[in-house]
Amino acid sequence: MKKRFLLLFSLLLAAISSEAQKWQPGYFYDVKGSKVTGLIRLYPSGRGPVKDEAFVEYREDAKASTIKLSASDLRSFTVARDSFVVAANGGWSPFELDFVRVALNTPLRLYQAQGYGGGGGSGIGIGPEIGAGIGTGGFGGGFGGGISIPIGGGRKGPKSSIYFYGSNTANMKPIDNQNFVDIMSEVMADEPDAVEQIKLNKYNLGSMEKLIAYYNKLQDSHKSQNQ
Repeated sequence: MKKRFLLLFSLLLAAISSEAQKWQPGYFYDVKGSKVTGLIRLYPSGRGPVKDEAFVEYREDAKASTIKLSASDLRSFTVARDSFVVAANGGWSPFELDFVRVALNTPLRLYQAQGYGGGGGSGIGIGPEIGAGIGTGGFGGGFGGGISIPIGGGRKGPKSSIYFYGSNTANMKPIDNQNFVDIMSEVMADEPDAVEQIKLNKYNLGSMEKLIAYYNKLQDSHKSQNQ
């Protein structure tokens, strides 16, 4: 009986811990440009407040009520080191408006989105035109590399990271195996060591997050030397 109680108690603690991990400190900018801090949940379940738009959930603090924020309510939001902006769907999302992560805030920005399939598991392709962007990616701090995470709610099917480049979301274009070396060499042009590794084919589209981590490590090293 005691063992059974301990098992149930452990499962309860695990469930509470899992729920707590979904909420992370961060902030968002609304469509008027006002900054609001609090807790944000990146992958809420259920339906969003606006049809065909991705959404996140917000709380002022752990005891506050939950508010659903649709993509059209926001300019951008930041959770931990990861920053996201709103972008119009160009074939990579089941939503008309979705969020993309600003993977690198360089002059030629690097964006990352999650491509999702339908209920049958078929992948969503990338069309030649991304469409008009909503956010420009030019908001306040918090930029940095991070892990790929699912964002928004109500998605089905397998997910995989899709990367784009552009000065903002209005003109972002997909990165593929053919343009990877040229584009990433330009994105990381301020770090010659990273560019050399790219041109030596040490990284590819499948190891993009490792390349981003390497670039950020070089950036952090330079910052520490200048302090």
